[in-house]
Amino acid sequence: MSHTATEVTVGGLVLAGAIAFSAYAVSATGFAIGGDRGYALDASFRSLEGISVGSDVRLAGVKVGSVSEIRLNPETYRADMTLMVQDDVQLPDDSSIVISSEGLLGGNFVEISPGGSPFYYSAGDEVLDTQGSVSLISLLLKYVAGGSE
Repeated sequence: MSHTATEVTVGGLVLAGAIAFSAYAVSATGFAIGGDRGYALDASFRSLEGISVGSDVRLAGVKVGSVSEIRLNPETYRADMTLMVQDDVQLPDDSSIVISSEGLLGGNFVEISPGGSPFYYSAGDEVLDTQGSVSLISLLLKYVAGGSE
């Protein structure tokens, strides 16, 4: 079996290109090797419509974490969510969490509105001040049904 220098060079370039593309894909998607880094906060919502595991958690429009778990609480019939927040982001313990939309046709994300407390949330704490997502369809139906009032 003979290999020419050209075949070896082309093979090396293809392999280097594949490694470079993989490194770019990992950095562009924010994939962290070794799992999420940060601390977990829990929150309970009436509705998490449009939110899924991996959805962005933003503070002042900047991504500071992601949704790591969503589950239905069988006792309260509310959607419970666990979100991971970066370690370097300290949130006052009177902060609120709102499900927001990127626009009329955009996707939903979790928005943190910081409070002014001198005390901060720590890992495993529950955020009590929450507001679930608002369905555009239900708003339109309310407007159409009650438009004459």
